[in-house]
Amino acid sequence: MRIVFMGTPDFAVPCLEKLNNSKHDVVGVFSQPDKPVGRKQIMTAPPVKAFALENDIPVFQPERIKNSNALEIINELNPDIIVVVAYGKILPAEILGAAKFGCINVHASLLPKYRGAAPIQWAVLNGDKKTGVSIMQMDEGLDTGDVILVRECEIGENETSAELFEKLSTIGADALVESLELLESGNAVFKKQPEGDFGYASMISKELCPIDWKKSAQEIHNQVRGLQNWPVATTTINSKKVKIHKTILSDIKGNKAGEIVDNNKRLVVSCGDGNCLEILELQAEGKKRMDAKSFLLGNKVEINTVLGD
Repeated sequence: MRIVFMGTPDFAVPCLEKLNNSKHDVVGVFSQPDKPVGRKQIMTAPPVKAFALENDIPVFQPERIKNSNALEIINELNPDIIVVVAYGKILPAEILGAAKFGCINVHASLLPKYRGAAPIQWAVLNGDKKTGVSIMQMDEGLDTGDVILVRECEIGENETSAELFEKLSTIGADALVESLELLESGNAVFKKQPEGDFGYASMISKELCPIDWKKSAQEIHNQVRGLQNWPVATTTINSKKVKIHKTILSDIKGNKAGEIVDNNKRLVVSCGDGNCLEILELQAEGKKRMDAKSFLLGNKVEINTVLGD
């Protein structure tokens, strides 16, 4: 099939790579415009664009997908199908219907659960035990189209959203190619999603970062895992802000919420439910990420110190 691919971040690259190495023909790629990155604000191409250019695939980066020449470009490319993977723009009806097989989307959740922008992070934040990828025929709703294929996977106890991103991107790429085979052969079965409110995976913001040590150890562990690698959970130690990158549940029993109960080459913190969390990796402002043992060599953290004060 002739394919127009729409995607922007790292998550979408395995899907594009899989298509580019398949029997199908990727005739064009749409991606978000380049953006300034880092302290020096260097204009940087999104990962999907970078891959496309390396493989001589034409790239288009309209500022707006609506009221632009995007539809004209797509009509000239004459695709059989449009594949959308984390593109980051809402497609108008005329583009949804611009190809023979319409538009299909690789969505990283078990639809109808977690419709929206950040399904992977919210699955971890909420402590889900499983998630997956849904290949969906796109309609004008928000992730409400008929589902063609679903692939499930478990979420590990200590698995972070960053690790889950990588796993689901690979699962999604395989499911995408399988779905194209079903569509091309006429064997695809379109399953309508049930109606109702099944939860919206809103965008992740820095407002989610501060840790409330009155919460349970499991909830805080989920917070740390879910906000990895961005924007990262935070707390204060001796009134100085630190990022908490990695934790594990501890079998030590605690006392006061936020209190350090073990500082012997490790940092163990009491949580609101009386259970404890061990901080494995953290980062002081202006410093590099380090393990707890290294942090303690340069920072005095007494027993009974209360984090977050």
